[in-house]
Amino acid sequence: MATRTAPPAAGPAVASAQPAMNRWWVVVGALVIQASLGAVYIWSVFQTPLREVFKSWTEPQVTLPAQVVLAVFAAAVVFGGRLQDRFGPRIVATIGGLVLGGGMILARFTGAFSPEQASGAALAWLVFTYAVLGGLGIGAAYVCPIATCVKWFPDKRGLITGLAVAGFGAGGFFFGPLATGLIRGMPYKLLGADLFPLPQLGLFNTFLTLGVIFLIAIVLGAQLLRNPPAGYRPAGWNPPATAAGTSARADFTPWQMLATPQFWLLWLTYFAGCCAGLMVIMKASPIWQSFAVEPLTPPVGEDVFARIVARGTMAVAILAIFNAVGRILWGKISDNLGRKATLVVMFILCGAAMLALNSLRDYPLYLTGICLVGLCFGGYLALYPAVTADFFGTKHYGINYGWMFTAYGVGGIVGPLLAAKLLKVTGQVPYYVKQASELVEKTFPLSNYRPAFVTAGLMCLVAAALALLVRAPGPRGK
Repeated sequence: MATRTAPPAAGPAVASAQPAMNRWWVVVGALVIQASLGAVYIWSVFQTPLREVFKSWTEPQVTLPAQVVLAVFAAAVVFGGRLQDRFGPRIVATIGGLVLGGGMILARFTGAFSPEQASGAALAWLVFTYAVLGGLGIGAAYVCPIATCVKWFPDKRGLITGLAVAGFGAGGFFFGPLATGLIRGMPYKLLGADLFPLPQLGLFNTFLTLGVIFLIAIVLGAQLLRNPPAGYRPAGWNPPATAAGTSARADFTPWQMLATPQFWLLWLTYFAGCCAGLMVIMKASPIWQSFAVEPLTPPVGEDVFARIVARGTMAVAILAIFNAVGRILWGKISDNLGRKATLVVMFILCGAAMLALNSLRDYPLYLTGICLVGLCFGGYLALYPAVTADFFGTKHYGINYGWMFTAYGVGGIVGPLLAAKLLKVTGQVPYYVKQASELVEKTFPLSNYRPAFVTAGLMCLVAAALALLVRAPGPRGK
């Protein structure tokens, strides 16, 4: 999937004639923004606390906000891309931060609804605030750092798109333990180490606190985003010459891109990878809790269940690390190995991990399985922005990648939905939790996720085969 670009016009490179800002400041802004946006991946740490409050909520209901936020996020990327192409990344990313932070702050008032008489209204409010408003804010801000970095770094496209989205994957590493600690009044833990104590704010005040943090961080990071001067090239770099006997790559408009079979083949493979990755990411904590609780003799003691929850939270954090590392690692590999070969390897690895995941019930093995999925998922989020630029140019990149990114949104609906719909509840296990210094007995639903894992794994193997078939389009799709 090498880029075929027309040779540069004769004359000195623009970079030598036009001084420009240090392009690495754009990467700093991108990482700050993406780390805040990436906290969307910590939804799994909210699920058990929500079901403790709203006892009538089923697994599909408590999964619904996660599905909606991913779907709205992906749809908003299309419009966010169009707006940032028109108004620039700084303005659009700032607006996105305000909307996301506002949505999270409003989600705090989900606790005002009666758990018994108004649980349906509470779910509707949470979906509107956390998922719809939050998804709109994430989608508006998400594409801005990526599009800006792609334009500043044509010489390191795979690596830099990996860096640009690495923060998104890493957000869960920092914010997952923070959310759990604030909800339960536990210390802030990273990789099992207690770093400092946290106050017990409870579930709903945690939404408020995170909303304020996201709003401030994204708005500040957005101020570092700006597009390069027209015709910018890094000093000492020239675009690769067009291969002999081929035509120069044109910049595709969105409609020209959508008319190519290559777009739809790429879309299907992206969907398959996101379906598997988001299934695991959005369910990492409850999946582990189910694996860990099943062999225990009920009722499960408060200390034992607290350790299980802590391990589930740590799994979310470690998964976030591999998600972030995968974006940089696979992006760099693809610059050397090629996009197609890298995609095929990732889909095979992810498919194998998903097929084996139900058998990986020892904690180190479970971490190995989900982290391999996270590593590959991070790679998808790094490679598909680069592939979109490789295949369809950068002139309309914001909206073009927005359309490609809808595969993520559909995968975000289908992946968690498969996990919720295909699982079978095999039993109810009583356990104890401490609330207001008192032990309260609750029940944990044991779940069989194997059918969902197998389905997603097979989808990834099919995607590996499709990736072998795709070829770069000719100019304007001809």
